[in-house]
Amino acid sequence: MKIAVFHGSTRVNGNTEYLTYQAVPKEKGTHIYLRDHDIQPIIDKRHAPEGFPVVEDDHTQLIDQLLEHDTLVFSTPIYWYGMSGPMKTFIDRWSQILRDDSYSHFRVALKEKNVYLIIVGGDHPRVKGLPLIQQFNYICEFYGMTLKDYVIGQARRPGDIVNDQVALTAASTLIHID
Repeated sequence: MKIAVFHGSTRVNGNTEYLTYQAVPKEKGTHIYLRDHDIQPIIDKRHAPEGFPVVEDDHTQLIDQLLEHDTLVFSTPIYWYGMSGPMKTFIDRWSQILRDDSYSHFRVALKEKNVYLIIVGGDHPRVKGLPLIQQFNYICEFYGMTLKDYVIGQARRPGDIVNDQVALTAASTLIHID
């Protein structure tokens, strides 16, 4: 099993990162920190005659890494009841990849991926984070991927995640890594 973890947090060593390491320790997967990459926002040209412009950033490099793995973990704090900005920008640009002739295999390749989601929030996340779970489920359905499971952690301040034993236990058994 080749695991790629896409970290959406802008905070280094934050609660979401800590919880994610319980599911996929640093040495057990490829950890990709979106905050360390230049990903430009999408300029929607899906229906324009000229199509999408070429964008000089790190997005296709990240897509290449995504495609090299069979198991994908999306890890994001809950920002204003949704995914983080870096995660949203990364996924928004998938619309552009769908129209890129160099990635004509993208949609078919995603059908083979198993997806896990790890989210952390401070305002009743086990209830208010459910729409985010549903959003990822819709993204997976659109591409034919399987959302295998998820963990929702609760933490308000840096380091608080260590107090959420339910989430820590759930994360440690989320993915059965050989």
